Amino acid sequence: MPKFTDIASARRAAEHGKASRSVARFEVRFTRYLDQDGQPVAELPAFAHDAARLVPMYRHMVLTRMFDERAVALQRTGQLGTYPSSLGQEATAVGIGETMARDDVLLCSYRETGTMLVRGVRMSDILLYWGGDERGMAYAHPGEPRQDFPIFVPIASQAPQAVGVAYALKLRREPRVAVCVLGDGGSSKGDFYEALNAAGVWQLPVVFVIVNNGWAISVPRETQSHAQTLAQKAIAAGIDGEQVDGNDLIAVYDVLERALGKARRGGGPHVVEALTYRMHDHTTADDSRRYRSVEELESQRALDPVERVRKHLVRAGAWTEPDEQRLEADLSAQLEQAVKEYLGTDAPAPESMFDHLFAQLPSALEPQRDELAAEGDACKK
Repeated sequence: MPKFTDIASARRAAEHGKASRSVARFEVRFTRYLDQDGQPVAELPAFAHDAARLVPMYRHMVLTRMFDERAVALQRTGQLGTYPSSLGQEATAVGIGETMARDDVLLCSYRETGTMLVRGVRMSDILLYWGGDERGMAYAHPGEPRQDFPIFVPIASQAPQAVGVAYALKLRREPRVAVCVLGDGGSSKGDFYEALNAAGVWQLPVVFVIVNNGWAISVPRETQSHAQTLAQKAIAAGIDGEQVDGNDLIAVYDVLERALGKARRGGGPHVVEALTYRMHDHTTADDSRRYRSVEELESQRALDPVERVRKHLVRAGAWTEPDEQRLEADLSAQLEQAVKEYLGTDAPAPESMFDHLFAQLPSALEPQRDELAAEGDACKK
């Protein structure tokens, strides 16, 4: 029997004389460390050997959930505009924020509240934004220039912009990464495919995170794409793509830390598909009971990411019931202070609507702005 020095040689020999042959093979890897009960199913990565390191991340996950509950309550009582809950997606959102460096650039959709909180965005500012006040997205870290972009509501429009940011970072030879976060529905948009292609061609420092929460409003994942995974969409662009259990904080942190590290070192772009589930309506303007079953929702509650981390911490001796009570009391106080600041903020002047349209307002619009300003002044008298 002939001996071959490598698999490729063996394959060529086996296919000799055939009209067609295999020229490329691909695979998509899936990563999970904790099961739904917080039990390890694989050897934990080094950072997670000390369970205490997970406590600050767990705090942010609980804060994200409590903030969501308060925001929905404010909307239901007419004190906030339409709000998109991230219930059930806390591990993915917090994992993204925890792995990013301060100087990295976040370009996210409207459901990454947890990521923004980790990145230092004030709760009162997030409430201002969803209350219709653009000043809520004018945030920056104290004493530092702003790095992150405002929330992107149009689907996948942040993907081409992330490519532009990453291109600038590469030209400047800065060890920074653009992190683009979008939903499973966004991965069906042309903006996403075009961004992937450009990122692959130019080998840019950008990481695309597809938060696959099962639903694009009322459209289920299985009718959005015939692809076996959404991560494999990276393959056509010559980019690495992989899946991660988006409800497993340790797995999300591990996968994204590797992806961001690779991009930061000049290794090029990466696509991560985080498998999670949206346990709330699409927004407070939606009623998911019209398109998904109660049984489906209940089956997903067993995979709750917050409970999964809590059980793991308790089992590891890093968290107790008194710790949980103190945490809830502390976060409740912070939330109430943020709500107080939000409700106590004076409404923006009507003419401020012109402030976010152009870098320099065209002369044709100046009379309209001045007219609004004059009417506002007259009302104050």
